[in-house]
Amino acid sequence: MLMLLKDKVALITGAATGIGEAVARLFAQNGANLYLLDRDAERNQKVAESIRAEGSTAREFSGDVRHSASIEPVVSAAIEEFGRVDILINNAGIYPRQPFLSMNEEQWDEMHDVNLKSMYHGLKLVLPHMVAHGSGKVVNLSSVTFHLGMDNMTHYVASKGGVIGLTRSLAREMGAHNIHINCITPGAIKTEAEAHFVTEEQAKEFVAHQSLRRRLLPIDIARVCLFLSSELSDGMTGQVLNVDGGWVMY
Repeated sequence: MLMLLKDKVALITGAATGIGEAVARLFAQNGANLYLLDRDAERNQKVAESIRAEGSTAREFSGDVRHSASIEPVVSAAIEEFGRVDILINNAGIYPRQPFLSMNEEQWDEMHDVNLKSMYHGLKLVLPHMVAHGSGKVVNLSSVTFHLGMDNMTHYVASKGGVIGLTRSLAREMGAHNIHINCITPGAIKTEAEAHFVTEEQAKEFVAHQSLRRRLLPIDIARVCLFLSSELSDGMTGQVLNVDGGWVMY
């Protein structure tokens, strides 16, 4: 098997389930040393243990990505053990539905703190080491809803639009340091968390909008994360890759 990330050091947020877990497992198969952060300590530990059982390196950490203090120990551990962080996958996020007129400021702030400000925290901690090393790959997870606009998701769509703006502007700043910063906008992905917000009928409607008539799975996103984290994407930065089964085309 081609080891696209052999000996690379990767930090993944929201790694215990869904897209984050799929990224962690695929990266491990491709030779990466993993640092996994999630607020669900038990699930995160199980993911790390199963990866280690297959012979790969994985360290698990629990914490709330809204706070820099939760991310700092992960970065410090990677630097202490390997002297660098090669890859940062900013995946952690939430997506509760809420009509705008019934939304309060606390709900608005929580959405932006988890989905956008967490990326600020991670980048502030990781980028100085990437600059010092003269290379790095960052993948930020946004959402196809930014291109669509979705009712009852104004705070979510606004936060994910901010992720795209962050990606584009920071790619300009970091290019001179050979740091690649790109973004993925996933479509409707079948995850455990989705079941709390989406009915089976709504899921069927998602597929009806797609050109590919099947549910998208976390591995579909993980594969694109692998591409953007490997040398295969060395000519790309500041880009937004839409992985939605052909729902939106631009």
